[in-house]
Amino acid sequence: MVEQYKTVYDGGVGELVEKKSRFIATVRPVETEEEALAFIEEMKKKYWDARHNCSAYVLGERQEVMRCSDDGEPSQTAGKPMMDVLTGAGLTNVAVVVTRYFGGTLLGTGGLVRAYSGAVQEGLKNSVLITKSWGTMLEVGTDYNGIGKLQYLFGQRQIPMMDSEYTDKVKFTVLVPVSRVQEITKAVVEATSGQALLEEKKSLYYAVVDGEYLCFD
Repeated sequence: MVEQYKTVYDGGVGELVEKKSRFIATVRPVETEEEALAFIEEMKKKYWDARHNCSAYVLGERQEVMRCSDDGEPSQTAGKPMMDVLTGAGLTNVAVVVTRYFGGTLLGTGGLVRAYSGAVQEGLKNSVLITKSWGTMLEVGTDYNGIGKLQYLFGQRQIPMMDSEYTDKVKFTVLVPVSRVQEITKAVVEATSGQALLEEKKSLYYAVVDGEYLCFD
């Protein structure tokens, strides 16, 4: 697992017009090549009357899979520039289709590259981009004397509390970046004089969207 990677949480649509040609970029998060190919087919059916539906997608936490198509445009003028925008932004698990309605004027190689790149940039502007980080759900058990110390500790170190359970004892579930598990474990032990019980429940990717923590199993 990589410690973190950037992707699209919510895809968007962007458009630009160049010499009367319309370029419509549709961005979609995808997890597999099958999803990416199904999305491309979906866009081709939606925009069946367009001259071109060029595509690019990047998959894998380390951008292991990269594919693109010029869909009839001159070689290297559409799919590759589109993919370069995605990889240049550090994105993965994302697909984009740029639909072109021809306006009657040839744009030339440079013009096409700029138009397809620019359309993708517009699509990304209208998408929600996130950074997924690899973290651990850490369950911390304490008696009631330890509540204040732990709440202070987690607040100071900006560790989000995802759940709490109050019975004869108290259990907090906190989300800790994997790189900080040892640091937080040590701090909890010191704060509670070794009285707290700690258990790593599971590891997962998480992201922060509008101040809210989202977990991805």
